[in-house]
Amino acid sequence: MNKSTSFFLAVLAFFLFSPSNGQKPTYNLDIVYIGNSITQGVQLDNPDENAPPAFATKYIRTLQGVESARFLNRGKSGYTTVNFLPTPDGELSKAISAVKEFHTDNSRLLVFSIMLGTNDSAEEGPKGSPLYPEEYHFNIKAITDKLLLEFPGCKVIYQQPIWYSPTTYNRSRYLKAGLERLQSYFPELKTLVTEYALSNPGEVLMGDTTAFDYFRENYLTDLIPESGNAGTFYLHPNRKGAEVLGRFWANGIFEALSTLQ
Repeated sequence: MNKSTSFFLAVLAFFLFSPSNGQKPTYNLDIVYIGNSITQGVQLDNPDENAPPAFATKYIRTLQGVESARFLNRGKSGYTTVNFLPTPDGELSKAISAVKEFHTDNSRLLVFSIMLGTNDSAEEGPKGSPLYPEEYHFNIKAITDKLLLEFPGCKVIYQQPIWYSPTTYNRSRYLKAGLERLQSYFPELKTLVTEYALSNPGEVLMGDTTAFDYFRENYLTDLIPESGNAGTFYLHPNRKGAEVLGRFWANGIFEALSTLQ
């Protein structure tokens, strides 16, 4: 085989097998889920196995191109973006320490899946609530900036918060005004993704945006009926709902990463 033939074959192999030419990359994922009681899996039996992060990770392992996936659940019941602000003794600092123990292999892709906003939207109760959309925007950005600083090369993926009933009123008061406020946060997430596309290309991505509508339509079968101060309300997924939400998150993560190819 002469040199010109060898060169031709090398070039041909490059174009046939280069990921930029249609071959999808493979992923070994370390996924950290940041959120509130929905992420934590409160009211579920064995949340280590039945909370949305567990179902999401289990499902994403089945998707083509994912060789392995591990997860860390940092959902905290009742928490808002204020609780997760980057302060020395805040929840984000604790989460960062936990992530550094969890993510020790830099050959694995570190992904943060964030779903916050439910408690921010409450009329009264959770820390800092109610938050205006611009305050929510500021807090999510502060959280994101800290994660990007601490973990260069990571991906931050926003998952849109899910629907809750306008009768939601437990220790905290949400109701119709809270539900409307929650939806005012959605454009802020998309705006942040657009802003980061300019400042940090490929690092901050939009995940799921469809679970809200799903749970609005299927709350009787997928959310837990709870007794509250304004009658029965629906806020937390049951086991079926947790599995469904996990699939929404997994698809959101996978599709977000696919846009980087």
